Amino acid sequence: MTDLGAPHAPTPLLIACALGIERFALRGGHRGGAPGPVTVLRTGMGPRAAEAAVTRMLGSSQDRGTAVIAAGFCAGLAPGMHPGDLIVAEETRDFRGSTACTGHALLAEALARAVPGRTVHTGPLVGSDHVVRGAERADLRATGAIAVDMESAATLWSALRAGPRPVAAVRVVVDAPEHELVRIGTVRSGISAFRVLRAVLPAFHEWHRSLLLPRR
Repeated sequence: MTDLGAPHAPTPLLIACALGIERFALRGGHRGGAPGPVTVLRTGMGPRAAEAAVTRMLGSSQDRGTAVIAAGFCAGLAPGMHPGDLIVAEETRDFRGSTACTGHALLAEALARAVPGRTVHTGPLVGSDHVVRGAERADLRATGAIAVDMESAATLWSALRAGPRPVAAVRVVVDAPEHELVRIGTVRSGISAFRVLRAVLPAFHEWHRSLLLPRR
C-alpha cells in the first residue's frame, strides 16, 4: 500500500555546461537553498559531446525525472546586446527541430532578482556545431533566434529523449554583434560574463523549487 502522506524524494537537478571555466563558475556560485541534489556536469564542447555526456548521465533509472538546465556562455544575435546580458530560452532549436522549455517566464523573473542590473532576454536559442560570426549571425537572427550556442539544443533534446522531465536553458552573453570576441576588450567581456554566471544559481534553485509545488 502506498502511503499518500509520505514525502516524495526531492527531484534532482542537473546543470550541464561545456567548458571547465563554466563549470568552475557554476560550482563556485552560491549553492544554498537547493531543494534537492544538484550536479554540475561538464559535457565538453559541441553538440555531439553534449548529447553523449547527457545521455550517459541520464541513462540509469535513478535519473529519470531529473530536471535539466543547459547553462554557460553564448553569442548574442540582437543588436544592442552586451556581454553579461542573460538569455533565457523559450525554446531551443537545431536541425532536429525545437524543444520547448519549462517555466521560462518564472526563470527569467528569478534571474532578474538574482542578478539585478543585468538585462534578461527571452526568446528562441539556436544551436550550431561551430562558432558563428559575421553574416551568419544576421541569418540566424532573421529566423527569430536571439542567441546561439553549441550545446543547449543538443542537451535538452538528449534529456527529453532519456525520459520526460523539466528542461531549461540559460546562457550569459559573452559576445554580441557590436562586441565580438575578436575585438579589443575580449578579456573584460569574458570577466563580466563569468561574474554573471557565478550569480545565477539562486535563480536556478528557485526554478527547481517551483517544480516541486503542487499543480492545480
